[in-house]
Amino acid sequence: QVRPVVSGGGPVQPGGSLRLSCAASGYTDSTTYMGWFRQAPGKEREGVAAIYAGGGSTYYTDSVKGRFTISQDNAKNTVWLQMDSLKPEDTAQYYCAAWKSYGGSAFRPYAFYYWGQGTQVTVSS
Repeated sequence: QVRPVVSGGGPVQPGGSLRLSCAASGYTDSTTYMGWFRQAPGKEREGVAAIYAGGGSTYYTDSVKGRFTISQDNAKNTVWLQMDSLKPEDTAQYYCAAWKSYGGSAFRPYAFYYWGQGTQVTVSS
């Protein structure tokens, strides 16, 4: 069972930056998406950013496009999420994961291969 190690959350002021890291030692499946979901209190979980492990294509939910950047290392077992120009509405618990998704969308998961512990991101002045 893969137990990813997540780091990088915390408090930040609006307009600031944070970088999340998710290290999934031993995970090398290149046929899955890897990336980040988030959930704010009272809201549904949403996919934030994904990278297809095999080809490196990246996907973002509309609200973070142009502000967040997802990347992976060459071994494909560490994923980073660089979050810039953070807004209060980005406040949420962030989870890293690896999953397979229904065709046509990176954010329609039907099977998860790992799910990391959450890291809180709080954007507030």
